[in-house]
Amino acid sequence: MKTSRRTFLISSAGLVSSLALSRQVLAADHVDENSALAKQLGYKHDAAQVDQAAQPKFKPGEHCANCQLYQGKAGDAWGPCPIFSGKDVSEKGWCSAYTPKA
Repeated sequence: MKTSRRTFLISSAGLVSSLALSRQVLAADHVDENSALAKQLGYKHDAAQVDQAAQPKFKPGEHCANCQLYQGKAGDAWGPCPIFSGKDVSEKGWCSAYTPKA
């Protein structure tokens, strides 16, 4: 079976655009720190960046992976959170809705 150069280039362009689109869709599932809700809750992807003066409830050692609301599996870098309508939060993140696991 012979493939023409034109067929190959068209197929390659389709594959590349599909991969680019899937990356955008996956990235869109992460909570945006600049969204209104994230700002309201003081969400940061990295708890080490939480401003303790602005977030007096924060205590060192608190992060999404040890929050009762985090729905990711142990070891996952990102996992869904119901506070953010199921969008993914970083396991190292933190927000003021933090509730320690029992």
